[in-house]
Amino acid sequence: MSNPAPGFKKHSNYEVNIAPLGQQLEVRIGATTIARSDAAVLLGETGHRPTWYIPQADIDAALIHQSDTHTYCPFKGNASYWHIETDAGRAEDAIWAYLEPYDECSAIKTYASFYTNKVDVYIDGEIADSRGPGWSE
Repeated sequence: MSNPAPGFKKHSNYEVNIAPLGQQLEVRIGATTIARSDAAVLLGETGHRPTWYIPQADIDAALIHQSDTHTYCPFKGNASYWHIETDAGRAEDAIWAYLEPYDECSAIKTYASFYTNKVDVYIDGEIADSRGPGWSE
C-alpha cells in the first residue's frame, strides 16, 4: 500500500465496509433533484450510522459550489466540502468527498456523500432516514 490509513494501526478492530447499495438513490432539496444514481454505495463504519455515497458524476455540478471547509478522518483521509444552491436556498457544506482517500477506502475516491439532515434522500422512491451522519446511538 502506498497510502495506508494511520487510524487502522492505532485501532486494529475498527472497520470501514463499502458495498454497492443495489438500489436507486436520489438526493433532492424541495422539488430540485441534486443527484440520482443506480451506482451508489453504502459505507458502514464502526460506531457510526451507515452513510450513502454517490458517484460524483451523478451529481448536478451546476448546483454545487466548493466550500473552504476541510476535515480529516484517520481512516478515510482529508474531506473537501461543497454547498448546494437551489431556488429553495443554500445548503452550506451539504456535500463532502474524499478526493484522495487512504488505500483502505479507495473505493469512494470518485464518490461524494450528503448530510441527510440538509437534503432529502430517496432510495427506490422511498424517503430515507434524515438523521445526519455521525455516531450511532
